[in-house]
Amino acid sequence: LLNITYEELKALLAKSKDLILIDVRETDEVNKGRIPRSTHIALGTVETAFKMSPEDFQATYGIPKPALDAPELVFYCRSGKRSAEAISKARELGYVTARNYTGSYLDWSRREG
Repeated sequence: LLNITYEELKALLAKSKDLILIDVRETDEVNKGRIPRSTHIALGTVETAFKMSPEDFQATYGIPKPALDAPELVFYCRSGKRSAEAISKARELGYVTARNYTGSYLDWSRREG
């Protein structure tokens, strides 16, 4: 599994316009706080979402559907477990470069205060 650290994610948030950050937690968790620039796609809908046509994906999530080889596709959840699951689903659909922010929101909120 390709992992990404807090420091690497911070750098991408600061400099990359290509970062696609996917939050796979449930709505009630997202409502309590999220990483800036993230898009919410709950774990249970990841497979459906990434099978959508680019038009439907854009209409549903408000961002362009990532390319299969998107260089900066990062998933996170609360602690890194669900995002790892989401990545295996994404990989099965051909998203080979998807990375997991292993610290996920617990790590982010601890460091960001």
